[in-house]
Amino acid sequence: MIDALNRAARKVPTWAVFVLGLLPIPYLFYRAATGGLGVEPITALEREMGLWTLQLIIAGLCITPLRRFAGVNLIKFRRTLGVLSFVYVVVHLGIWVGLDMSLRWGQMWADILKRPYITIGMVAFVLMIPLAVTSNNLSIRKMGGAAWRKMHKAVYAIALLGAAHFIMVQKVWEAEPLIYLAVILGLLALRARPLQKTSGVRAGG
Repeated sequence: MIDALNRAARKVPTWAVFVLGLLPIPYLFYRAATGGLGVEPITALEREMGLWTLQLIIAGLCITPLRRFAGVNLIKFRRTLGVLSFVYVVVHLGIWVGLDMSLRWGQMWADILKRPYITIGMVAFVLMIPLAVTSNNLSIRKMGGAAWRKMHKAVYAIALLGAAHFIMVQKVWEAEPLIYLAVILGLLALRARPLQKTSGVRAGG
């Protein structure tokens, strides 16, 4: 079963996953334009793009645990999911800048500085920029694999910041964003390697 899944995954081109991953964007814009996202379509559209961003980041975090614990090898799609998450966060930010705030730059800067959930969201966005720019083979060759992997571990902080942004933007405690945070914490815990036992020494207490 696992071998068959891995063989099937090897046959799927990454560009096809990327194209399929983009399809919700025009669909959601269509729904917003035709009243399918409720009475506040801009707010709903902004939220949906943010959710897709977080979900794609989580999907990327799932790849290593899936390979380590289940033997499912989807590593070839990790960079694709990362780039897709960046596309969605750019659209999410673009909706806020162009549709929600109507290019009121002064007000936007004031909100970034005064509203913690916006500050956190912007920090996460800024951290995503170098990861998106270097998500290619040329960058890996120029940086070296070790340095490239070290830099891309910033995705852990980005995921936590994204979850915090989602929790804070609700302004009230809701179960859904807390579930996202719990999933992210669980995935990060799965990535941690067990500590080596110290031979001949047992902790007291």
